[in-house]
Amino acid sequence: MKSYQVNVFGIVQGVGFRWFVQQTARTYHIVGWVKNESNGSVLMHIQGKETDIIDFIATIQQGTGFSRVDKIIKEVIIPFDANSFAIR
Repeated sequence: MKSYQVNVFGIVQGVGFRWFVQQTARTYHIVGWVKNESNGSVLMHIQGKETDIIDFIATIQQGTGFSRVDKIIKEVIIPFDANSFAIR
């Protein structure tokens, strides 16, 4: 299991992006959470198999028809306790 903090920048607030991230996380068996940040970005803590995380990030990078992802920053974090994926 790998754990990451992921910051997503672009048009990612007010466009259903957190819901999209939650659904994508369920598809790839990723646990953790996602929330909006005051600077207009989205922050998430994710945990799962490395191959699933790679596929998850590739999918969210594409965004939705309403969002636009300009940049993703991924940093390794300490593993955490979670058994689902929540929107905060």
